[in-house]
Amino acid sequence: MIDLHTAAEIRAAETPLLAALPDGALMQRAATGLATVCLRLLGRPYGARVAVLAGAGNNGGDALFAAARLAARGARATAVLLSPDRAHPAALAAFRRAGGRTVDAAAAGPVLDRADLVLDGIVGLGGSGGLREPAAGLVERAAAGPALMVAVDLPSGVDADTGAVAGAAFPAMHTVTFGAVKTGLVAGAGRGHAGAVHLVDIGLGPHLPAPSARQLTDADAAARLPLPDADDDKYSQGVVGVVAGSATYPGAAVLCTGAALRTRPGLVRYAGTAADGVRAAWPEAIVTDGRPGDAGRVQAWVVGPGMGTGDDARSVLAEVLATDLPVLVDADGLTLLAAEPELVRRRAAPTVLTPHDREFARFGAEPGDDRIGATRRLAADLGAVVLLKGDATVVADPDGTVFVNGTGTPWLATAGTGDVLSGIAGALLAADLPAVEATAVAAHVHGRAGQVAAARGPFVAGDVVRHLPEAVARVRGTAPAGLPDSGA
Repeated sequence: MIDLHTAAEIRAAETPLLAALPDGALMQRAATGLATVCLRLLGRPYGARVAVLAGAGNNGGDALFAAARLAARGARATAVLLSPDRAHPAALAAFRRAGGRTVDAAAAGPVLDRADLVLDGIVGLGGSGGLREPAAGLVERAAAGPALMVAVDLPSGVDADTGAVAGAAFPAMHTVTFGAVKTGLVAGAGRGHAGAVHLVDIGLGPHLPAPSARQLTDADAAARLPLPDADDDKYSQGVVGVVAGSATYPGAAVLCTGAALRTRPGLVRYAGTAADGVRAAWPEAIVTDGRPGDAGRVQAWVVGPGMGTGDDARSVLAEVLATDLPVLVDADGLTLLAAEPELVRRRAAPTVLTPHDREFARFGAEPGDDRIGATRRLAADLGAVVLLKGDATVVADPDGTVFVNGTGTPWLATAGTGDVLSGIAGALLAADLPAVEATAVAAHVHGRAGQVAAARGPFVAGDVVRHLPEAVARVRGTAPAGLPDSGA
């Protein structure tokens, strides 16, 4: 489990550590870790051209001290001083002693054009808003060149807590972060600017509070994916009921049912007017064209994808929500529920809502830049687990527990993949996992399946369903040798 922390939590943890250490020791730890990662990325430091975008304060100091270490190993290091009179004095002195040279912003262009590695030491946790000139222009020029783009602690221009990017920001290929992973590195637009995140331990761990959010690893997800044993049968593995699609548009029903079967193939029951399409696609499912009550015994329901928003659909949604079973509501079901939120507020059994941004807004507020905060507020208001879809999907429980998903690919932004996610989550809800964990694991597995599918080129939602067994195998670490890597 990867713990995610806010800037305030990290600053509070630094206070007792700074008091206990000699002056400058914490910065030296950070700079050493940063230089170590950079050496690994460069491979051979001797002769490598390293450019430092050095702002005022400690973030620039970390970058300069690290560049001094690289220069001592034979790198040709040049620092672009964005505020020459406010550069960290000790770090600048060490950089110059190691043979580093300095230029001002006006002379930085040729340095950035030829650099093998660019270090972003412009602003740190205290930065707010987008980058201003001349920093914005220098970052744009560096990004156009061949260099490895490495952010120091946090890409400049990214909000440390929300991941919001309000203007120009440093597009890192790698971020070397100190002490704890900042929430903004994995949430919102910040995820797209952070690149690969490398965590350097500087001793904050014992002083950090409980994390504000978490991110699952493959091992965490695997531990929550129940395996069948010799005593299991098709009923004991969890029976999920699906109400989705229509006779005219059976696709959502086919995708959702297939995803449930592929995730945990115990027993899936379908009820609805897309019965003929589901029977044809998935003979393994038990299918009725009647109402949910006609489907038989289930342990959890998925309701909403593609079923319409008319009176009949509203009646079916109310029937499912009136049960004492876990229920996942998606798509058309969310549109109906937004008009009658009391249908979920008065439930005692777990409820999961899986909106994208437009569906989320129907409940009264846009997600905005703080997607974690918005998801947490809606979950508390409705008394339900809320999964806000996006590049960095957020899952929040009414008690404030938050997971930010770390898997996936932009190729998942295609029709029907949300129906697949609903089927995966429904299967895990039926397996009696806590609702917030079932939902977070579903997002993780769904993202892995998208990565596996994307390794073979552009894909459609049905390909995600087909690749679910391989994705589950990868999460469990049991994928056969020779399969292409699905990515981080």
